[in-house]
Parts: sequence; structure tokens; C-alpha cells
Amino acid sequence: MRLQPFDPRQPRHLEAAAATWNQACGPELAISSHFVRFNSQPATGSRQAGRLALVDDAVAGFILASALPDDVATSPPEVGWIDALAVAPAWQRSGVGSALLGWAEGWLAEQGCTAARLGGSLRPFAPGLPAALASAAFFQARGYRPRASEGTVWDLARDLAAYASPAQVASPSAGLPVRLAIGRSADAAPLLAFLQREFPGRWRFEFEEFRRMGGKLSEFCLLWRRAAGRAARVEGFCRIRRRWRYAVDPLDRYFMQGLPRPWGQLGPIGVGAGSRGLGLGAALLDFGLRRLQACGVRGCVIDWTTALDFYAPFGFQPRREYRVLVKQLTPQD
Repeated sequence: MRLQPFDPRQPRHLEAAAATWNQACGPELAISSHFVRFNSQPATGSRQAGRLALVDDAVAGFILASALPDDVATSPPEVGWIDALAVAPAWQRSGVGSALLGWAEGWLAEQGCTAARLGGSLRPFAPGLPAALASAAFFQARGYRPRASEGTVWDLARDLAAYASPAQVASPSAGLPVRLAIGRSADAAPLLAFLQREFPGRWRFEFEEFRRMGGKLSEFCLLWRRAAGRAARVEGFCRIRRRWRYAVDPLDRYFMQGLPRPWGQLGPIGVGAGSRGLGLGAALLDFGLRRLQACGVRGCVIDWTTALDFYAPFGFQPRREYRVLVKQLTPQD
């Protein structure tokens, strides 16, 4: 076996990575080479590298890893990511996965990382390790442990064909100077100001990446609120995705296979600290779901969440579980 640098400019490498992932993970977690191409373009400020494992010139496995060394506001620079690791079934339990993982951990250490996290990178293949793969023991034997603050996250799903607003969703105009609307180009600066104020970490970063890629503000639902002596400003947002022809990122990561088509996704969603506890988050979620429904979406995923109780009244049920596992690459003091 030998490890060859993964080159995202080579279509054969992209196809081999997607095929190996699909062999290892099965049809419910299938991805496309287009998705691999998107995810192997490093996010702004990040570094990424990968390897293909070759046995007799056949691809037996692949790995990608990434780090964000100089953007403390977005992510702690000491934590790097194992973006993806897949080994073809014929080569599992033969040392291929261990060799690839060892290479990636060494590369992350060279970038200054003292810890490695499975999944959840800036262009994630998955939020964590899919529990359905039953592969946690492999990583735990190599020092990976559940993250103390959030060891499990979920994707939720439902069919929007029969969606109706829950009875407890009040009209946001009832006694509050609030307006819900689809984003427009002119709303980019107010939305960015909101994110810088309320969610200055990853969500702010992701919106800036979205704009750099030419994303349209119509993928956002905005909550506007006026206060005494102040013009209306953005106090909440949610992003909605479907297969618009101008979408800037693929839907593969939400693993919608088996859900009724057309597919859509909602998230992230957030309301400013001063506007919480008023039912505005529920109203914003309902607005986004009705927008997707009006666009014909049926199978809808809300991804990467622990807030199962918040989404349950809207008919969302757990669909996929992920384990968030982290390894310390250097001893902690």
C-alpha cells in the first residue's frame, strides 16, 4: 500500500473519492464527485490536504483533513478536522484506515492543531461520525472520545406536503413591531451586521463565504423588528435551500435519499438575544417552512441540531444520528 496526495484538480481523484465513500457508507449516505469537488476547495483562510490509499494501483481508501490556523473568531485554531475518511469494504480491517488516519493526524499537528475532530469542518461531509456506520469503536480504539459539550447531534426530517402551521405559532405582528420577509440584495449589510452582533463565529463566517461565492439573499428568511426610537433592523434569520439553479453549494451533505422529492433544507436559524422568549423563533421557522412548501419542497431536512424539542411541534422527527468525537493530538496540561 502507498499513500498518494489527493489532487482536487484531477477528475479521477474526485470520482475515486466519491466512489470509495459510497462503497464504504452505502446508498443512504451517497455523495457525488461534484460534492467532493466543492468540499475539497478550502474555505477562506483554511488549509486542506488529503491522501488516496493505493493497493496495486487501485484506490482502497481516501482521507481529507483541514485546519483554520488564523481565524480565532470562527473556530479555535488548535482544533483541526478529519473532513472525511472512507475505506473500500474489501480493504477494511487491513490497516488502510489506520494508515490514512495516522497521516492526517500528523498533518494536522504540523498545522499547529492539538486536537482532531471527526467531521463538522467548514465544508463538512457530515456533522460528525454517522452512527449508522457502527464504526465508533475503530476511532475510540485510536483515542477519539465524545466531545464533552455535545457528544451527539441529529438530522431531522419531515414531508412538507401536508405541513400546516402549529396552533401555538402566533402571528409575529400581534402586538410586536415585527416583519418577516424573504431576503433581498439590499439586505446583505443588515444581515451581516446582525450576525456580527449576535452570532459572530461560524454563522457569520458561513454567510460571508456564501456572499463570496455569489449566493442570493433569497435563500434567507429575515425577521425585522423595530424598537422605540430606532429603525427596524434584522433580529433573526434562517437559511432555506432547495435545488435552485443558482444554488452555490450542493445538497448532498444532507443525505436526503429516501425522502420524497423535491428536496429542501432549512438551517441554520437564529434570533437575537433581545428577541428571544417571544415566540419569534417559532414564527420565523414556520415562515421558512411555508416558503419551502410554496416552492414545492416535500422532503425537508433540518440538519446538525440538538434542539429536538424545538422542532418536534413542527412535525420533525430524528432521521440520522452523528457522534461528535475528538482526539487530543498532544497531551493536555
